[in-house]
Amino acid sequence: MIMKSTRLLHSFLFISAIGISSCEDHPDSPNAAFPERIEFVADRQYPEGIAYSSQLGKFLVTSIPLGKIGTVGTDGKYEDLINAPELISGIGMKVAGNRVFVCNSDRGTSVKSIPAGKEQTAELLVFNLTTKQLERRTDLDDLIPAGDRNFANDVTLAPDGTAYVTDSFSPVIYKVAPDGTATVLIRDDANFSHANFGLNGIVYHPDGYLIVANTGKGKLFKVDLKNANLVSEVMLNDPLPGDGLTLLNNDLYVVTGGSRVAQLRSNDNWQKASVIKFDEGVYTGATTSVAVNNQIYTLNARIGSIGDAKDFSIQRFR
Repeated sequence: MIMKSTRLLHSFLFISAIGISSCEDHPDSPNAAFPERIEFVADRQYPEGIAYSSQLGKFLVTSIPLGKIGTVGTDGKYEDLINAPELISGIGMKVAGNRVFVCNSDRGTSVKSIPAGKEQTAELLVFNLTTKQLERRTDLDDLIPAGDRNFANDVTLAPDGTAYVTDSFSPVIYKVAPDGTATVLIRDDANFSHANFGLNGIVYHPDGYLIVANTGKGKLFKVDLKNANLVSEVMLNDPLPGDGLTLLNNDLYVVTGGSRVAQLRSNDNWQKASVIKFDEGVYTGATTSVAVNNQIYTLNARIGSIGDAKDFSIQRFR
């Protein structure tokens, strides 16, 4: 296999800290007042990813065209948080304690894009929310053959601090150990590939497996980490082109088609699943969700209409 050149890897002060808090930060605070819908203004943000920081008491949102991370309060106030030169396009992200893990990619639509980086950039960046500094930069595109298209899309975290990242253009899931060591967890051309857009959202299930969405195929797949990374299809009644995936109380919330969120339930450890509810009519270019205060909040990113928009919103599942 021909490997791409390795970029800088930052990992100082990271290994000991990640063990303190490695799961996504979504507190259950019944006294917190969260409105059903949070409107916010952020010029040309087009925020593909969303997370929540209990440390900051705010939502975090990424930006595809501006390559930055901002915060949104429950009052709808947006503020820039991180605008590092290394962050080309922020896609999916997760918060763990005082750190944010963000997928860095380049489809040629960012103000920071360069021709050589288009569909050739797949990284996992880790920023410290206290210092706002980059602590670690892990190349993922090094792990696949040179010239293959790549797009790091979404990330999920295991309790030990291991990160798993999907690639939408190459049929792989990457694994990044707590010390920053990156490998290809699994390559599955049959299940993970698609001519246009393949793997997308990903979640870690506490029983030791991953659930991933293949948008183009309209399917969900289960990756059994305890059984040689065995891949099996989660059987659904109808195709479901999933974007972001979020687990809450063992139900899976799937953003689909940009216009609705499906609540799925399984009674057999996700061998098969059924949609028990759709929430729709309040989503525009929605991408992904985050669980906060035992509720699901979905980002209306207006994806598909990148231009000069500045009005976005965060919607609670109803």
